[in-house]
Amino acid sequence: MTGDTPEIAAEALKTGRLVMLPTETVYGLAADASNPQAVARIFEAKGRPRFNPLIAHVANGLDAESIAVFDERARALAEAFWPGPLTIVAPVRDRERVCDLARAGLDSVAVRVPGHPRARAVIAAFGGAVVAPSANRSGRPSPTTFDDAMEETGQFVGAAVDGGPCAVGVESTVVSVLDGVVALLRPGSVTREEIEAVVGPLAESGQGHRSPGRLALHYAPDAPVRIEAETANEGEVLLGFGPGVGEARWSLSPNGDLREAAANLFRLLREADRTRPVGIAVSPIPHKGLGEAINDRLRRAAGFVG
Repeated sequence: MTGDTPEIAAEALKTGRLVMLPTETVYGLAADASNPQAVARIFEAKGRPRFNPLIAHVANGLDAESIAVFDERARALAEAFWPGPLTIVAPVRDRERVCDLARAGLDSVAVRVPGHPRARAVIAAFGGAVVAPSANRSGRPSPTTFDDAMEETGQFVGAAVDGGPCAVGVESTVVSVLDGVVALLRPGSVTREEIEAVVGPLAESGQGHRSPGRLALHYAPDAPVRIEAETANEGEVLLGFGPGVGEARWSLSPNGDLREAAANLFRLLREADRTRPVGIAVSPIPHKGLGEAINDRLRRAAGFVG
């Protein structure tokens, strides 16, 4: 691995600089969650709208409960899935440790304990909450390799930690736990079925504004994306899924494995885009399990949310 050590990254955070942070989901552009000036640098670097809240990453569940109010259901989810790719939106407890700008002025805060050991090492060395949205320019596919992250926003960071390719490949699942009601705000690798096994049926929610990643056009390459495609049109790159679909180099998963497809999704969207195709076509992906998250990202990449 290349890049800086967690200790160097922590010192950069303490002085208000941005840090390239590896997580198991995607690479993040990190800042001290309590420092409004540092958080503002994230919005400027990404070109991100300020109504879009950020996720606070902490070292452990105790730190999470120091900034958010957890009920029994929130604790059950934390115990089941942390460290890991689940974000919990709960009422804010400490408005100073996660500043108003990071929360988009909301009375809730999004928090998670990342599963990547180098991310946790940085956070532990820093000693506070770290906001770390994906390290892409706003609306672009999230970076899942160190090189892609540095290409996108590396010019804005004071330190960069290389954690290798991201194992999960799509952003964390986001659930809200508010007034005793649990709702899915953004699908991810922790699936709807896995969450319901812990807390029971999920409620319908009008709380989407409390989660990042909900813009109608998001995760999009420069080339137009066409989804549910059986074949490619002339000049398109086809990202296949399943045995015998498309070229091997462009297959999300030759064996039809959803976890492999998620891990490859953003990397292949970016690689296909570099060939300057007329468009990028994507084979149908099952909507069950992790397929819900993959299809969510593809619909937003295509500018269609329905």
